Amino acid sequence: MAGLNVSIAFFFLVVGVCQALRWISKRFLSPGAYGCLARELAGSLQLCTSCLELRMLVEIGPWGGGFGPDVVLTLLFLLFVVHGASFDGASANPTVSLQEFLLLESNLTATAAKLLAQGAGAGTGWAVTKLYWSWELTHFHLIQNLIASECSSSIRTSLHHAAFVEGTCSFLFHLVLYKLRQSHPTCRVPALAATVTFLTYTAGPFTGAFFNPALATAATFRCSGSSFWDYVQVYWLGPLAGMLSALLLYQGNIPRLFQKNLLYSQKSKYKIPKARAAAAHVEGDELRRKSKGENNNSKPRA
Repeated sequence: MAGLNVSIAFFFLVVGVCQALRWISKRFLSPGAYGCLARELAGSLQLCTSCLELRMLVEIGPWGGGFGPDVVLTLLFLLFVVHGASFDGASANPTVSLQEFLLLESNLTATAAKLLAQGAGAGTGWAVTKLYWSWELTHFHLIQNLIASECSSSIRTSLHHAAFVEGTCSFLFHLVLYKLRQSHPTCRVPALAATVTFLTYTAGPFTGAFFNPALATAATFRCSGSSFWDYVQVYWLGPLAGMLSALLLYQGNIPRLFQKNLLYSQKSKYKIPKARAAAAHVEGDELRRKSKGENNNSKPRA
């Protein structure tokens, strides 16, 4: 279990360094630069390094460390609880940033800056993790370095099925995210962590269950077994389609593209009780009868 303890210590170190980066950036940068650049870069760096180390434990742990998937899933849940509590509003996910743009919550410049920061954070996270593995602090890292040059694709099913799996994961994740947008963090963070853990457990054997284009690009695009276009279809277009489907189902429209609600009728948010509505209808009939009577009385007699 010494190797697992080293990995857990690495998780704590990564969270601490990224938290310090957020604190320093928040202190010295403007709110706009912090929200669009530093916060997203730190979040993506934290997410990518943690997930790469956890993925290594998934692949090597069962036969190299003697622990089962229950340990890894528990770590995954706890990591996403920590991520949700420490991200300070960052999404570290390009589909979430695009969703905010489509909901008119972010402009084009801010969205582009977030996407660049997420890509830079994921790339930096991959480089940092590779450097950390090269130190070979545990036998897990030694084995990882030996097999790194021959990593295989995470797509372990047909291309269309893989894209469907990633799209479905993204669809369910965004539906939960929409539902919990206004919830208190004490409810929202563990609920999202549980959702990610369940989706990873269910879809992991087919595609790795990334449903995050930046994370998938850093983790699996370099591996052999699938072409670049195959990866793009599964890990970029699949999650994007899932996000758009969830947005349409939840909102009925895409505010950035069109305002007309395609799925739900627009009803007044104020409901009038039936008894009051009936009384108002009767009063209206009486007023009409009175006005007709006054008009008849006012006509001159021949």
